[in-house]
Amino acid sequence: ISKKATSKHDDLKEMLDSNKDSLKLEAMKRIVAMIARGKNASDLFPAVVKNVACKNIEVKKLVYVYLVRYAEEQQDLALLSISTFQRGLKDPNQLIRASALRVLSSIRAASDMSPYVRKTAAHAIPKLYSLDPEQKDQLIEVIEKLLADKTTLVAGSVVMAFEEVCPERIDLIHKNYRKLCNLLIDVEEWGQVVIINMLTRYARTQFLNPNVNESLLEEGNTDGKTFYPSDDDEEEEEDEEKEKKVEALAKRKPYVMDPDHRLLLRNTKPLLQSRNAAVVMAVAQLYFHLAPKAEVGVIAKALVRLLRSHSEVQFVVLQNVATMTIKRRGMFEPYLKSFYIRSTDPTQIKILKLEVLTNLANETNISTILREFQTYIKSMDKDFVAATIQAIGRCATNIGEVRDTCLNGLVQLLSNRDELVVAESVVVIKKLLQMQPEKHSDIIKHMAKLIDNIQVPMARASILWLIGEYCEHVPKIAPDVLRKMAKSFTNEEDIVKLQILNLAAKLYLTNSKQTKLLTQYVLNLLIVPTEKSGALSKYAKKLFLALKPAPVLESPFKDRDHFQLGSLSHLLNAKAGGYQELPDWPESAPDPSVRNVEVPEWSKCSTREKRKEKKVEKPFYSDSEGESGPTESADSESVSGSGSDSGSGSEESGSGSESEESDEGSESDDEEDEEEEVPKHTKKKILEVKKPTISPSGSMKTFELLHRITGEGLSVEYCFSRQPFSPDANMVAVQIHFTNNSSSEVSSLHMEDAKLQSGMRVKEFPEIEALAAGETSTAVMGIDFCDSTQAANFQLCANSKKFFVSIQPPVGELMRPVFMTENEFKKEQGQLMGMNEITEKLTLDSKCRNEHAIVQRVTTAANLSRVPCGSNDECRFAARTVTLNSLVLVTVATKAEGAAQLTVNCDKMLIGTMLVKEILQALTQ
Repeated sequence: ISKKATSKHDDLKEMLDSNKDSLKLEAMKRIVAMIARGKNASDLFPAVVKNVACKNIEVKKLVYVYLVRYAEEQQDLALLSISTFQRGLKDPNQLIRASALRVLSSIRAASDMSPYVRKTAAHAIPKLYSLDPEQKDQLIEVIEKLLADKTTLVAGSVVMAFEEVCPERIDLIHKNYRKLCNLLIDVEEWGQVVIINMLTRYARTQFLNPNVNESLLEEGNTDGKTFYPSDDDEEEEEDEEKEKKVEALAKRKPYVMDPDHRLLLRNTKPLLQSRNAAVVMAVAQLYFHLAPKAEVGVIAKALVRLLRSHSEVQFVVLQNVATMTIKRRGMFEPYLKSFYIRSTDPTQIKILKLEVLTNLANETNISTILREFQTYIKSMDKDFVAATIQAIGRCATNIGEVRDTCLNGLVQLLSNRDELVVAESVVVIKKLLQMQPEKHSDIIKHMAKLIDNIQVPMARASILWLIGEYCEHVPKIAPDVLRKMAKSFTNEEDIVKLQILNLAAKLYLTNSKQTKLLTQYVLNLLIVPTEKSGALSKYAKKLFLALKPAPVLESPFKDRDHFQLGSLSHLLNAKAGGYQELPDWPESAPDPSVRNVEVPEWSKCSTREKRKEKKVEKPFYSDSEGESGPTESADSESVSGSGSDSGSGSEESGSGSESEESDEGSESDDEEDEEEEVPKHTKKKILEVKKPTISPSGSMKTFELLHRITGEGLSVEYCFSRQPFSPDANMVAVQIHFTNNSSSEVSSLHMEDAKLQSGMRVKEFPEIEALAAGETSTAVMGIDFCDSTQAANFQLCANSKKFFVSIQPPVGELMRPVFMTENEFKKEQGQLMGMNEITEKLTLDSKCRNEHAIVQRVTTAANLSRVPCGSNDECRFAARTVTLNSLVLVTVATKAEGAAQLTVNCDKMLIGTMLVKEILQALTQ
């Protein structure tokens, strides 16, 4: 064999010494293939290194690949060719320059014109740092220079070098933060993972916790279970602490999300569409650690999609989902069936899915989950069956309504032929019986009879503990069990022996007449000290007969979220080498001005490029805007102007509405510019009316702008009056209602510091000089929403105090009704077909089967005008959007048995889609 290998290598050496490039190329391919298979090719180094000056680019690239592998082992020979490598740095071909750089592990190419070479220079930095840590300061200078690089090719590599060399130097990131956020979408996939993980830790040090108010409330409302029951005095103290926390929450300033925080969330969201599972996982962990609770739901659908990947990806994703479901159970509940177990799943995947199903169990879905668990118990995979039985026990512990059902089901398993199933059932039943032992003495008797047949030590020990702990419920059986166990005492495992002693001691204290001799016999089998027997007997009852609290069955993933999700440390549940702790949120926001930089040339892109970037922000599933996740609670009808919800809800709507604006742009740059410049009063208009032909009954829907606790006694509500706003016809009139609930006068009520999206305008309401205690006042303001549902954020000022609030319009309030004849309606509808027409079939609510009810509900949901119609089976409505005057046509065609068809025609597809949702909801509920 050795001769054959030698002759083979000689053959390669002859080919490398040949004058023909084709032979050299073939030899190098075979050598690189040998290296890839793990074979040693170091003896070919002299023959290979001679070809480093070969003019054939393909040969030269393979030579450099070989040298990168063996240069360190053959340093003396490599040094002989150092001048060739240096010349390679000046080669016109960027691949040759980069390959030469890899061999030299040099950083001199940080200023090379080619980004590919600069990328390789960034790769060389960690290697140089590992070889000579004393060069750290010089390497940091190079990292700082490369961080300022404007190309996506370099970004991922330099951030990796930053993480390896100086992750504590967050000051290097400040000036580059916004650039990294904006470049992220175009960086190569593995660079995206590194950047997202780094920015997650950066954001935790620079921004405030968006869920801080919610976490305080959760702390105040959770009933902490102490090991022993607390006295009445302790409960009163707990109540006082809760009241203090609520008072502290009321005094806390309303949360407003930093624009840079929002930038990060907005620019990472499209990456949930990535084909790379690592990128999706990185974005998911970023949202889990950084996003407001109302926005985290967007990651659920993306993670469920990853469960279709191969088992290794499933394992990592399920580990993270199991952790998320502890605190964010709601966002995965709609995908319950995605976690059902298949017979082909590996055991590890089965157990993780079981963990997720158990975490998702609640009063609503528990019957479905338990039926699923019943089928799992029949599996041939014994580890999986044992885990299923434990899961049933956890469900019974967490949901009291099914405790008896679960207990009866587990008792039936005691007759199973498989000893492991019986043993696991015994252990779980023991834990459940501790909660209500007096109700289940029959089960304890039944388990006592199994002691002769069960051989698994943990199960035997559990039965003995139960009999000893509740011996007063089985006074006749307990002594007999002790008699049997005393016979086999010497042959038992240690865990069983301990429980035999425990049973003997408890029976001696409660029934000494029958068990005194048995207890003495068991003790004689051991060497028991007797010097302090007096003290032992004095405290024996307190030691052995003390009340034990019921065990709390918790998920093994409960506290794993202190590790950064998606990291190796989280996977192992132990700190791995090189892991960087996830920082705690700061108490007060650091100075945001550190991230301010002069606008560089690279950010000044064309209008077309801007439009492309905006289109990326469209919802990337087939759902319409605002439906980023099945559990997102920030819908357009519930707007709060205070606390964490106001900040997060308004910002989320802002990010979604940018994509709406992108849809509204014209197809060419010139047309878009013209649309901005054309005065609004020159646009074509149809005769407008103040109110719809049939106005909705009852008062207009009001929304809370400022809660009285947050406003320190001042509560503010608003509604959309649907009246034209006289100072500016392109603005929506918003009626604001102030109520002074405090005992003192509120003075100088006004608004300032409006933070609006591009194109939006606000006409402030007149200042209210004074509002006496208990009095109310009403004012009207105008807002130009630019035909989008994004929120208008501003500060409400009163008594020299400022409250951050936001007003977000339902899509139905962005339009004003218009008069049209039936022929005009049909003509306009004919011009808005195809993609401008949205049709949905529905079943009308039982109370909405007549024409009057349909008209009332539609005009309540949207500011539309009734259009005359010759058919009794159709209701038609029309309106135009307030800002851009876009026509909106709605048709409701009724059929037999409550069936109906809703059609919306609008040249703004996003407005049409959202309006369909609003009207569907109004007609079906």
